[in-house]
Amino acid sequence: MMDQHSKISDYLKEIDRVIIEGKYDDDWDSLSNYQLAKWYRNAKFGIFIHWGVYSVPAFGNEWYSRNMYIQGSKEYEHHIKTYGNHKEFGYKDFIPMFQAEQFSAEEWAELFKEAGARYVMPVAEHHDGFQMYKSDFSHFNAYEMGPKRDILGELGDALAKRDIPLCASTHRIEHWFFMGRGKEFDSDIKEPLERGDFYWPAMPEPNHQDLFSPSPTQEFLEDWLIRTCEIVDRYRPKIMYFDWWIQHHAVKPYLKKFSAYYYNRAEEWGMDVAINYKHDAFMFGTAVVDIERGQFADQKPYFWQTDTSVAKNSWCYTENNDYKKAKEIICDLVDIVSKNGSLLLNIGPKADGTIPAADKAILLEIGEWLKVNGEAIYDSKVWRKSGEGPIKIQEGQFTDKESKEFTSEDIRFTVKGSYLYATVLNYPEDGKVNIHSLAEKDASKLPHFHGIIKDVSILGFNEKPSWKRTEKGLEITTNQVSSDKPVVFKLLID
Repeated sequence: MMDQHSKISDYLKEIDRVIIEGKYDDDWDSLSNYQLAKWYRNAKFGIFIHWGVYSVPAFGNEWYSRNMYIQGSKEYEHHIKTYGNHKEFGYKDFIPMFQAEQFSAEEWAELFKEAGARYVMPVAEHHDGFQMYKSDFSHFNAYEMGPKRDILGELGDALAKRDIPLCASTHRIEHWFFMGRGKEFDSDIKEPLERGDFYWPAMPEPNHQDLFSPSPTQEFLEDWLIRTCEIVDRYRPKIMYFDWWIQHHAVKPYLKKFSAYYYNRAEEWGMDVAINYKHDAFMFGTAVVDIERGQFADQKPYFWQTDTSVAKNSWCYTENNDYKKAKEIICDLVDIVSKNGSLLLNIGPKADGTIPAADKAILLEIGEWLKVNGEAIYDSKVWRKSGEGPIKIQEGQFTDKESKEFTSEDIRFTVKGSYLYATVLNYPEDGKVNIHSLAEKDASKLPHFHGIIKDVSILGFNEKPSWKRTEKGLEITTNQVSSDKPVVFKLLID
């Protein structure tokens, strides 16, 4: 039987071979030839899934594996009170409790289809270092431990039956330091730690003054590379997503190598793929920008993505999740799509594999809206402006904890074929809407719109609205339309 060192060495050689023989080299000049996958640009809405060993304690958030080792933290105190001291019961001891006994890939995939998702992205490996897939490079994976099932593979098969692309995220790079605080007291994390150990390497955390110190070693980075390439080879995900800290200067050569490998494999397999990144980890134009829990304030000429969660406080299931309302998520989806973006919405299943009732209800409510109004979202393109109205979107990461109170004047635009779609984010009770951007003005001036509106209809309603264009805007009146969610006007343009 081949030893682990030989397997690693052979895989690294295979990675080099694929790059040497492929279209893409491991440098930004070559990777800049990447073409955005058309299916991804058209999909607009995907599901993120944070599910793993951290779903067992279901306390705090998905960083429980780190925080439980920080003396004085709420997780530290909770752990001692609930499970005992860290020396006798550490994070590793949750693995046998993670049984996923009620997990059904078919039920999940059907729910995601009903929610209107056009791609699904499970977390393949989170910061805690437990792989949710079958692996040749670590025994600490869901196929050999805990559920003893290939979670990623089963879900991929179920999604394929419904023509929903499987994607994957890896947060492995942060494992370099994620368990390091456990060395500060008498816990189950102690030296010597070697490659292959669950907690390895458990290094000191970077501080806020120097996020790049200490640097990961070559051994750790090679381990990261083969784990990430293994996901590509075994499951062929359509998108690979990376969390923060991959912008570290020491990671860059390996990041370029992975990207070249992934893009070359995709060429070989005839697949259109993409990579998500944050914090300028990639050279602009070589992958897709992702904004965590936030949005851009303005329309962008490039395609981008927001990733956020149904819960404001956590990415994984906890017993005290603070949930958003479906309406505010739909409004965010409409706003993001109007600005050339896509929404990746996260849910957090329970440790037994069931999806919480609140998560499910939100997804189904979004799905019902998309069944009626999806034509304004899917396959759409941006108009010459994203929208109008008084409410300004706060730009940046981690801005989604405050709910936005949109008005009847907040309208977002998308186009497809002969139609311009105007989505009113908060429909007025009196049924009177004025779209200022479509005002009829002096032809010698440059308004937003000089075209001819031939017809106005409403998605999901039988009522024929009355409308006219004036110097104030496109004035629309309805008598029977009432909705607690965004309402879409479909304008036939000539």
